[in-house]
Amino acid sequence: MSEITQTRFMQRVVDFLERMEQGMPSQPQAVDWHTVLAARWVAEGEGGRLRALEVKLDTGLDDLVGVDRQKQLLQANTEQFVAGLPANNALLWGARGTGKSSLVRALLAAYAGQGLRLIEIDKADLLHLPALVEHIRAEPWRFLLFCDDLAFESDDQAYKSLKTVLDGSVEASPDNLLLYATSNRRHLLPEHNSDNLGSSMVDGELHPGEAIEEKIALSDRFGLWVSFYPFSQEHYLNVVRHWLTQLSRQYGLNWSWSEDLQQEALRWALARGNRNGRCAYQFARAWVGKALLGLSEAT
Repeated sequence: MSEITQTRFMQRVVDFLERMEQGMPSQPQAVDWHTVLAARWVAEGEGGRLRALEVKLDTGLDDLVGVDRQKQLLQANTEQFVAGLPANNALLWGARGTGKSSLVRALLAAYAGQGLRLIEIDKADLLHLPALVEHIRAEPWRFLLFCDDLAFESDDQAYKSLKTVLDGSVEASPDNLLLYATSNRRHLLPEHNSDNLGSSMVDGELHPGEAIEEKIALSDRFGLWVSFYPFSQEHYLNVVRHWLTQLSRQYGLNWSWSEDLQQEALRWALARGNRNGRCAYQFARAWVGKALLGLSEAT
């Protein structure tokens, strides 16, 4: 091969490699926790990476109306964690739309200035938690690992991995990581009448069967249980008034509470078959938007 031919060949190789590099995905950038308040764990193969999220800290603890006991419990636990003191993994369970996820995000808003950060993770990705831990073990921040809407089916074996994650692994979890999970199920698994067939009487005491014991064992690994209950009509209307006040102040709308407005809010909830915080917020947005649109059309 002549020198000219060899040079051309090498140039073609270089050009080919450059095209290959351009087609390859770029290396993900490390999350800068000085400027990033929340990230999401993205599973990749046996591991994964953290992807920064843009979050709005526009929901505060004062926006959660009628759940004072729940706020007090979780806020105290979070304050201990942020201060570097012992704290518990928490399970927020109960009726949907009652403020479970909103409370976790409000805690981020309250304590971000004290070093609290949030990492969202899907249930299926809990299997790769050891890889996530390696990303944050040496970080000086305090991380809430947030798993929203956590639940398992009867034949879902992933819940056994969660038990190991909580307290069953040989390697201890780092002190700067705490798990907050929300669920509509108290024991995270469906409960059936057939589960009671394994129960037995021993010396006059009822002992639950293995099926029940296994389901209770999972939720027992959360040191803190925070329960949320369906809203009463009064509770729902109080939340409606709160959000009408907040949104009207934000958009400069003058309004007043009336019997007609109350009935409109109740009909909204009745049409959706739900009377909860999410429903109240959606009604307030719809009503304020409609009122503002009417004002703009009238001018």
